[in-house]
Amino acid sequence: MSKHTQEERPHYHRYLLVVIVFALAAAIAADRVFFRSPWVELSDRRSLMDTWVTVTVYSQDVGEAKQAIESAFSRMEEVVHATSNFDPNAEASRLNEEGKLVDPSSDLWTVISAAQRYARLSRGAFDITVEPLLELWKNPDADGKHLWEVDPATRDARIAAALVHVGPDKLTLTQTGSHRIISLAPGAKITLGGIAKGYAVDQGLAALRTAGIAHAMINAGGDIGVYGGKPDGSGWEIALRNPQRAEDMLARFVISAGAVATSGNYERYFDPAAEVGHIMDPHTGYSAHRASSATVIAPTC
Repeated sequence: MSKHTQEERPHYHRYLLVVIVFALAAAIAADRVFFRSPWVELSDRRSLMDTWVTVTVYSQDVGEAKQAIESAFSRMEEVVHATSNFDPNAEASRLNEEGKLVDPSSDLWTVISAAQRYARLSRGAFDITVEPLLELWKNPDADGKHLWEVDPATRDARIAAALVHVGPDKLTLTQTGSHRIISLAPGAKITLGGIAKGYAVDQGLAALRTAGIAHAMINAGGDIGVYGGKPDGSGWEIALRNPQRAEDMLARFVISAGAVATSGNYERYFDPAAEVGHIMDPHTGYSAHRASSATVIAPTC
């Protein structure tokens, strides 16, 4: 009888070990389900890219969330340093000043390459070389008169002269081996305001993902990117403002992932009468007026 009991002891010990392992696993799972830290919403709002940018995340670790938000802003600032027209040290500004840039950053190359592709797809409706037109409408002449203040014949002549320097063919991207070169025709300049902000939002979201954030939204004025929904399973609510009546909303909808980009000629004007908006028709040289606002919903900004 004693011999039989001794033979059973190893089996008993193995059984006991299995029970202990399962008990520990259940305890760990219960701790994760019932005793984990609650989800906390954190937001930070900063001035960037000539607008207010808000980064919102949900996290169970406040310290991790703060670091992630900081990394998102740092990444977006890198994009600004590559694409800004306002910072004289930015690559885009140097390109406009010098007419040529050798071995640009990956950010600038990516953004300009995409812009040229969209120019082809839109048959020139989207054109980053409209900067000469923007400067013409924004800056007064030697007599202190703006373009809308001169007679129609003079205005048309000046626009025609500026249009000579506008067009996707005024911008060239070449790659030889490992070297890349971006070149502008004489008199040509670029503005990346219509594409760089969306790219920056995408890069900011990528930085948040890398930092381990599972639920996030970046709102950069008219460019909004989200992923992960909210921890309770709901999505992110997006509202589209009526361009004619700022207090009204045209639509509200909810998305868990993707991007919403809105642009229009109803907020920024060059003239006191609010008739010359900042969105230029690269074919006519005049402000675009066929639509007050346009919204695109897509996987990325």
